[in-house]
Amino acid sequence: MTGRRARPTGRYGGRSAAERHAERRRRFLDAGLEMFGRGPGYRATTVAALSEAAGLSTRQFYEEFRTLEDLLAELHLEVNDAAERELATALPSADGLDLAERTARLFRAYAAGITADPARVRVAFVEIVGVSARMDRQRLTRRARWVDFLCAEAAAAAERGEIADRDYRIAATAFIGGVNGLLHDWSAGWVEATLDEVIDELVLMLLGRLHAPDRWPPAG
Repeated sequence: MTGRRARPTGRYGGRSAAERHAERRRRFLDAGLEMFGRGPGYRATTVAALSEAAGLSTRQFYEEFRTLEDLLAELHLEVNDAAERELATALPSADGLDLAERTARLFRAYAAGITADPARVRVAFVEIVGVSARMDRQRLTRRARWVDFLCAEAAAAAERGEIADRDYRIAATAFIGGVNGLLHDWSAGWVEATLDEVIDELVLMLLGRLHAPDRWPPAG
């Protein structure tokens, strides 16, 4: 069953249809985060099981989502949106800092948003991988936004004379790939380290690449 049913309209129990809809949708999303991020995982979850976890019916699920993949897609966007909000909040406090301090502060703000709950890490870096061509496109689209942000930060640092003025897109893409790979492996239990240790290592990797020579071996 993939067709979305019509939603009820009108007020009930003092709440509008829109308010009831928003509450139900949130309950399904919270149940999805729990089951995909801490429970059996996306591939082992059924609509019936998720609806039961949300305390709602499968009929209500199909009033909100067409498929479980739609719910997973929304959760993935929520996780990235949370990281973007944390980063936007941290930007003013990073003004005037040197490159190392600014980089560490901004990356930690990103990490705080995306790793606030281990379930978010699993959804964003493990469960979404290989689900479908559509989800791969969404994942790569959001990664491209992070690459653009890093390139803008590098260009600003180059303008301030802190690093060489060159194209950092390949380096930014490689770093974001490293973030995704390391957080995937950490979430899957393949890296024996605390989350703070993982974040510290990623900050050092980024700073090292920004200060690296343009080519290897260095000219001269």
